[in-house]
Amino acid sequence: MTSSLSVSAGQYSDAGVKPVNQDFHGLLVPKGHQLITKGIAVAIADGISSSNVSQIASESAVAGFLSDYFSTPESWSVKQSAQRVLLATNAWLHAQTRQSQYRYDRDRGYVCTLSVMVLRSATAHLFHIGDTRIYRVHHDQLEQLSTDHRLWLSPEESCLTRAMGIGHQLDIDYRSLPIQPGDTFLLATDGIHEHLDERTMAGIIRESGDDLDAAARRLAAQALEQGSDDNLTAQIIRVNSVPAVPESSELFHQLAQLPFAPELQPGQHLDGYRILRQIHASSRSHVYLAVDEETDTRVVLKMPSLEQRHDPVYLEQFSTEQWIARRISSAHVARPFQSSQRPSFLYQATEFVEGCTLRQWMLDNPAPTLDTVRDLVEQIGKGLRAFHRLEMVHQDLKPENVLVDPHGTVTLIDFGATRVAGLEDSEIGEQAVPRGAALYSAPETFLGEPGSWLSDQFSLGVITYQLLTGQLPYGAEVPKIHSRNQLRGLNYRPARHLRENLPAWVDDTIEKAVHPQAHRRYPALSEYLYKLRHPSVDWHKRHRPPLMERNPVAFWQGVSALLLLALLAALGLG
Repeated sequence: MTSSLSVSAGQYSDAGVKPVNQDFHGLLVPKGHQLITKGIAVAIADGISSSNVSQIASESAVAGFLSDYFSTPESWSVKQSAQRVLLATNAWLHAQTRQSQYRYDRDRGYVCTLSVMVLRSATAHLFHIGDTRIYRVHHDQLEQLSTDHRLWLSPEESCLTRAMGIGHQLDIDYRSLPIQPGDTFLLATDGIHEHLDERTMAGIIRESGDDLDAAARRLAAQALEQGSDDNLTAQIIRVNSVPAVPESSELFHQLAQLPFAPELQPGQHLDGYRILRQIHASSRSHVYLAVDEETDTRVVLKMPSLEQRHDPVYLEQFSTEQWIARRISSAHVARPFQSSQRPSFLYQATEFVEGCTLRQWMLDNPAPTLDTVRDLVEQIGKGLRAFHRLEMVHQDLKPENVLVDPHGTVTLIDFGATRVAGLEDSEIGEQAVPRGAALYSAPETFLGEPGSWLSDQFSLGVITYQLLTGQLPYGAEVPKIHSRNQLRGLNYRPARHLRENLPAWVDDTIEKAVHPQAHRRYPALSEYLYKLRHPSVDWHKRHRPPLMERNPVAFWQGVSALLLLALLAALGLG
């Protein structure tokens, strides 16, 4: 068992010589899985002295962040979660000012500075707006990790260039850095850091030892003695332990503690399920059709094969599937089945989809109409967008992982290769490798780049091409890519060469979706789906056939006229 993330903290805030304390600070250490998926959050805010309501802004910014950050999807990365919350809070503060008597004077509105630090796994994520500061404490000095957003107009006069609530747009400084046990951080408002030099602050923290609350109080008291005329707030965070391995791995290690189930036979019972038949068997997994006897619902049970019991990577991927399925809500993504009984073995239960794989469907329907293909591709796209909204990338989109029921409804299955940003953003330096089917994986994944939603778009484009032509746009060449030169050498074979009745603009749409260079694909998956049905307004102008094809007679008449003119000119010169 690896150690988990833990910290010690000391905090102190005082109004100082002012009648009202416009600073606000907070620390939240969650319990359970949120400590793994979200981490520990620390926030400090400082209201501007020219405003009589900025203490409301400070409290709203800190309290709102500590509440809303932990309510964001667990699949989101720390950066996305924090920035989404900060942008929403800024919009609310700015709206409060615009609806108040201070709407024409932003310096008297709901404005504050804010610094946030999120410690997750073995990484510190810093978010900063304004002139509160975040330091890393060394033995006898401080390292300033944030940048002051303040413009000095003279030695005595300055103004903030960035703050929460000051405008409808917000520019957030972000950085991340690795942490280890013993690392100490200081967050302070300008009432402290403008009146104490860094060596003095580092000395106070060092001399206070493990009593971090006392250190925070001493920092405030010393700044007050040095003539501080502002509010004084300090937070000191010391890292006690970090996970020896990424905590996402530890999470799934805990989920995979159940024993492996033996191979099952029709008629056997397991945790309230009755096995009907085996659907699939391989060296990696066994899949069974079963019925939940309590609800008489048919379900699919997927169990890792006994050969995989010593493969931690496979076990993590297997456990990830159920975690992902419980967080995605889409009519086109396989739904987990919730049983009233606790499992006694390691397996996954999902709702049964009557139908066949897209691979079988293509064999049964070798020449589908263009509208049928569009309908299937749009449904797959809707399923993929449900992943992408949660910062997940399917990474294994292939015909075998798409089910089609008798009514033509599509369902995506098998999430073992799915990349989840929120569970990977602390794994520094991990090399990306293709995790999906080679013939459907995007070229960039073979060059060591992590899969993105643009990679899923490539896979969907390949499936579109195959549905229409029965072949692949680059044959078997993509898995052979090992360099940028090879990538640039990939040549798209036009689909209309294999299916003559295919409109040229549809072929161009597919070609862009499967472009070898990711940045040349569609900027949004929805745009690709739209373009499959709607040509660009100027497409015909940009792809107008040459005159020789449009009107051969006029072309040759023009050539003859030019030759006649050239002949007459030559005779005249002669």
